[in-house]
Amino acid sequence: MREIVLIAHNLRSCHNVGSLLRTAEGLGVSKVFLTGYTPYPRTNDDRRLPHEASKLHKQIHKTALGAEETVVWQQESEVMSVLSALKANGFTVAAVEQTALSVKLPGFEPPEKIALLVGREVEGVEPAVLELCDTHLEIPMYGQKESFNVVQAAAMALYHCRFIGL
Repeated sequence: MREIVLIAHNLRSCHNVGSLLRTAEGLGVSKVFLTGYTPYPRTNDDRRLPHEASKLHKQIHKTALGAEETVVWQQESEVMSVLSALKANGFTVAAVEQTALSVKLPGFEPPEKIALLVGREVEGVEPAVLELCDTHLEIPMYGQKESFNVVQAAAMALYHCRFIGL
């Protein structure tokens, strides 16, 4: 079975984080990394102020519906070290992002170990982070909008990686 990891980097919305955790749970993602300033659920050894951790946890839970308790997730402030470690462990890192180098998602043949990275809701993945990715995946658009919501894009890419080539 293909091993899939999700990296959510510099997201602002707790609701998007919760929805990503729920989506990851439903598609059998082995681990979710919440990096940069992405909000994360409360932890046993939480270093945030108690009221802040509680507020963010409640907002994430609203859309995660308990997936924050069942999905393996890890908060890391530094995304570059996460990418390096995943690559060292044989993962191909694919940013879900429209770039001049991007490959259309329907034509992408996922490898056995894939790490999908999604980034900022409006600006997308930072150029310095994109440079460290092995590939960029683009979801074709047919409407007038230029991009999907980060959760919908992640869901499409995760679904593709879970079920294509099986």
